[in-house]
Amino acid sequence: MESKDVLKFCMEQGLLVDEEVLSILSEVNDIESTKTIIENIKEQTRKKVITKEIFLDREKAPKFFSDVPKESWEKIERLKIKLGLKIEISKEISSEKLIKNPQKNNLGVKVLSKVVGGGKKYVVSDFVQHFRNRYITLKKILQERAELKNLVSINKIASRGYGASIIGIISDRSVTKNKNLIFEVEDLTGKIKVLVNKNKEAVYNLAKDLPLDGVVGFVGSGNSEIFFVNDIIIPDAKIPERKRSPVEEYALFISDIQVGSKIFLEENFKKFINYLNGGVPNTPEVAKIKYLFIVGDVVEGVGVFPKQENELIITDLEDQFSKLAGWLSKIRKDITIIISPGNHDGVRLMEPQPVFDEKFAWPLFNLNNVVLTGNPALVNIGEKKGFEGFNVLLYHGFSYPYYANTIPSLIEEGNALNTPEKIMTYLLQHRHLAPTHESTQSVPTEEDGMLIETIPDIFVSGHTHKMAVNYYNNILIISAGTWEAQNKFQERMGNKPDFCKVPLLNLGTGKIKILDFYDQKEINEQEKLE
Repeated sequence: MESKDVLKFCMEQGLLVDEEVLSILSEVNDIESTKTIIENIKEQTRKKVITKEIFLDREKAPKFFSDVPKESWEKIERLKIKLGLKIEISKEISSEKLIKNPQKNNLGVKVLSKVVGGGKKYVVSDFVQHFRNRYITLKKILQERAELKNLVSINKIASRGYGASIIGIISDRSVTKNKNLIFEVEDLTGKIKVLVNKNKEAVYNLAKDLPLDGVVGFVGSGNSEIFFVNDIIIPDAKIPERKRSPVEEYALFISDIQVGSKIFLEENFKKFINYLNGGVPNTPEVAKIKYLFIVGDVVEGVGVFPKQENELIITDLEDQFSKLAGWLSKIRKDITIIISPGNHDGVRLMEPQPVFDEKFAWPLFNLNNVVLTGNPALVNIGEKKGFEGFNVLLYHGFSYPYYANTIPSLIEEGNALNTPEKIMTYLLQHRHLAPTHESTQSVPTEEDGMLIETIPDIFVSGHTHKMAVNYYNNILIISAGTWEAQNKFQERMGNKPDFCKVPLLNLGTGKIKILDFYDQKEINEQEKLE
């Protein structure tokens, strides 16, 4: 419907329409639906001018679309998003349209983590409750450890010395002139100074790596003034054995596609899709691929860092998502694609991050074989009769540079971002994806969404652009590589990305194969664009 036709119909209804709304309504290629919407706006609002503001009315906005025929929903979907309708309003319009409920689907995936909200104004009490609940949860985990004998709260430590154990959150750390470590530790009853002697080498080395704001158990003796440590107990994560599916199915793990970047390795990504669709000879496993995980930075984003526009071939965020959805739509439909966001994807940087913003990422919401989650997310796949399936923890990895540059044992690695599996192991040990408050921008949700409360069978990340596969206490750790050539920042920092390498996990046997879609010649050609 052309602009002049929309304008003419509005005038016939005695209405004026502002230029922005006129442009959006004109994009709908459905004359009758557009007329119905305009008539409903007139009836519901009694206003003489149609502006975007009228679509912010949560009570009336759903009624604007109430009479649109079901067969036309797809055509006006983009219209609703561009007019600024919230997801909740779209749900009211139709519970079976557009917005997938990630908790329930028929794609063989259960999203176990809660969907993160937003928009609240946070106050000091929110942070207090956030850390209080973190402490309570991790304390329950630590209380199960037999090493913590004579466990008492801080205010129960007597004035005379005796053997005891305490559990506290680390609020401060310092080094004495004798090179001993002193921590300020607190629980819900009080604070105490905790000293680790440098001569207790094993305990001292563990103490050096303790994160601020981490919840830890200390074994030792002392009084109300100071507590001398003989042992340190961290929450840690382990599972008794590695699971095996009763049927042979496969899962793939990728990250950091960076669609929109000038150095996105498009031809390599085409090869990957061709492989998924059975286009590569002698790959019988392809028919049994059931899951594809994409762990953040699916697009390059806009305004992520200064002068980023100079490095973009697609400068509009919505167009980046459209391009990505175009590629993903080519993948055969019996593969379930699980996608979580990263720091480039147009969602808030504060973690936990919500599902993609539908205003920009609406093309992903249209793909029927896609499950969208927040970041981090815990999902379950492969459940069968008599088999509980695999719990997979997804976290993009925005906190990883902080730990690579502050934890002594990781600093000793040289550049721990080139060994992300060691950072991931460290966070599993402390049962938190960003234990130190300053390691990432965070939202003080009542329940700490960054806690690793449920121990996963598989822990998957991206962000470092470095591929790694390892096991820790029977937990499979996977760091996915990238589909973007090395950028200048990574080159300056000494990061060594892995391009177009894809871990393929056989859920039946546990065996892992690394698929390689890397092409050195194309990498070199793309680098010339910088």
